[in-house]
Amino acid sequence: MEGVITCFHTKCVSLPIRSFPLSRVSSLPRWRNNKLISSSRSVHLRSLCVSSSDTLVASGSPKEDERQSKVSSKKEGDDSEDLKFWMDKNGLPPCKVILKERPAHDQKHKPIHYVAASEDLQKGDVAFSVPDSLVVTLERVLGNETIAELLTTNKLSELACLALYLMYEKKQGKKSVWYPYIRELDRQRGRGQLDAESPLLWSEAELDYLTGSPTKAEVLERAEGIKREYNELDTVWFMAGSLFQQYPFDIPTEAFSFEIFKQAFVAIQSCVVHLQNVGLARRFALVPLGPPLLAYCSNCKAMLTAVDGAVELVVDRPYKAGDPIVVWCGPQPNAKLLLNYGFVDEDNPYDRVIVEAALNTEDPQYQDKRMVAQRNGKLSQQVFQVRVGKEREAVQDMLPYLRLGYMSDPSEMQSVISSQGPVCPMSPCMERAVLDQLANYFMRRLSGYPTTPKEDDALLADPSLSPRKRVATRLVQLEKKILVACLTTTVDLLNQLPDTAISPCPAPYAPSLK
Repeated sequence: MEGVITCFHTKCVSLPIRSFPLSRVSSLPRWRNNKLISSSRSVHLRSLCVSSSDTLVASGSPKEDERQSKVSSKKEGDDSEDLKFWMDKNGLPPCKVILKERPAHDQKHKPIHYVAASEDLQKGDVAFSVPDSLVVTLERVLGNETIAELLTTNKLSELACLALYLMYEKKQGKKSVWYPYIRELDRQRGRGQLDAESPLLWSEAELDYLTGSPTKAEVLERAEGIKREYNELDTVWFMAGSLFQQYPFDIPTEAFSFEIFKQAFVAIQSCVVHLQNVGLARRFALVPLGPPLLAYCSNCKAMLTAVDGAVELVVDRPYKAGDPIVVWCGPQPNAKLLLNYGFVDEDNPYDRVIVEAALNTEDPQYQDKRMVAQRNGKLSQQVFQVRVGKEREAVQDMLPYLRLGYMSDPSEMQSVISSQGPVCPMSPCMERAVLDQLANYFMRRLSGYPTTPKEDDALLADPSLSPRKRVATRLVQLEKKILVACLTTTVDLLNQLPDTAISPCPAPYAPSLK
């Protein structure tokens, strides 16, 4: 007996976003005075971080890139050696990793750095252990006494605080102890492990790569949220005067444009680590050797973990010397991975698409149906998560809910209310109506994509395809595979009905699907 309503799928919460180059910050007006710089140096030294993510502010101009290249060429080591030297000098213990590089898709850009094993590693080995003195958290940036003051305003997030901190540090140039880290962020230029930035930094034309995917709307919604935070920066600045009291400079919106802030915010979200079992002030951390130098992976279980006085990484698999090290990114679907980090994982066991269903509020029996739905763990507006490989189970979970919406006979409704159980399959014509609506819904969603699966395959086979187009094509391709599996399951159920000649029953108050 099929139930009308089965258990909820819990909605996963996403973590970070990603990237932005810092080079444009350095071109902003200098501070009004520098009387506090020397006194703040000790604070910065204690706040030293080596996280390496994309970039803190937009890409530098060609002249700036050329100038930086000339400066780098005058030194014996490359940037990775400079960064590693900076880490070692400031207390990074001996570790079992090195920084390597791979070419960028655009040859005008510098290669992308990544963390690799410096020797053969076995499962359970500690790849590195970063002391707390080299980890940046809000506890370090703000001080314990100001954390509550800032966060209780509900106007500025932890990530916005960390972004502002690095942006102001950027303005100090080489005087900042963050300089080697900031230079690394500039080098990354907002790129993730697949050489693509978060779609939050894409052009309007590039966002069209995501046509048909709900991710496009999510990108626009997330951008609006960042804009709202930017509009609150000055308010928070004055409400929490201790926030950046060591910086005698312009208030945030005078010092930084929205585009600069968005790039910084995205970069911080791409590299921040969400530590477990720590206090509120330490839960978001910028960790040396962390993402994006340390690549995210969906089927990995290794995590950056807070231990006594440090943050360490214990590997979950063996590595050969030179292999890139990966870390778990949490149970995030590919849409979140793209939005947060600029990559898509083809082997992501947590990938999913969302189906939203709602009971018809104009239905005379709406309140009774709402009560039955709640009794069976569903809402009057219910979100169903269709997980990859679990499409048949997801369709079976939707059917009882849809059957409830289709019921119109008051006596049948009373039977469902008194039975205390889920609604079973009904008459063949009613079952056909439910399955027809579901099949049409999946076909409608598939028709919203401008390309076919075969066209996606052809695009991905092109080695010259740009990184942004590649990750977007991969995302929509994987979404289509889930939707096709759902449609196939629904058609199979339709074909199992006893008499295919039966027309669907009318449904004056059918539930909605979107």
